[in-house]
Amino acid sequence: MRQLAMIPRGMAATGALLLALAGGAQAALKPGDAAPSFATTAALAGKTFGFDMSAALKKGPVVLYFFPKAFTQGCTLEAHAFAESTPEFNRLGASVVGISHDDIDTLRKFSTEACRDQFAVASDPQAQTIRAYDASSGARPGTANRISYVIGQNGKVVYVHEGIDPMEHVTGTLEAVRQMKGAGR
Repeated sequence: MRQLAMIPRGMAATGALLLALAGGAQAALKPGDAAPSFATTAALAGKTFGFDMSAALKKGPVVLYFFPKAFTQGCTLEAHAFAESTPEFNRLGASVVGISHDDIDTLRKFSTEACRDQFAVASDPQAQTIRAYDASSGARPGTANRISYVIGQNGKVVYVHEGIDPMEHVTGTLEAVRQMKGAGR
């Protein structure tokens, strides 16, 4: 606190605001942590279904990526990139699922238009999963930050990436899945 007293008032307020906005900037889940299990409604190719993380992990690793809002520029670019890479993820035995606070009707359309019928997007209307994965946006409560996890079949986090560049999420998670495959995990 002594240091704050030495900072001019305007700068201290700005610093406090930046710290508050960055509240979700540090992912609580790290590689090796247990990934919270969850079940929710999802959409794939415009059709809704019940998504269950435990069931998905029985089939292989899961790339779980959180995104702020469907049909925004960055989220649409990210969905397109994940859609283009989904065949490679599938070849490596992994599945991709995006999750946001959007309602299921919005995500049903997003699953077809932006995700190009390639992977599921899940709705988290109460932001329970967003909070469980420490993906909440400090600036917009209930909304997710752009954060991606690769979760191994053992339910442990293998890889985490957080950042604003949507393309880095795709390349980073794909490389993590390739490394898992090479390591036999």
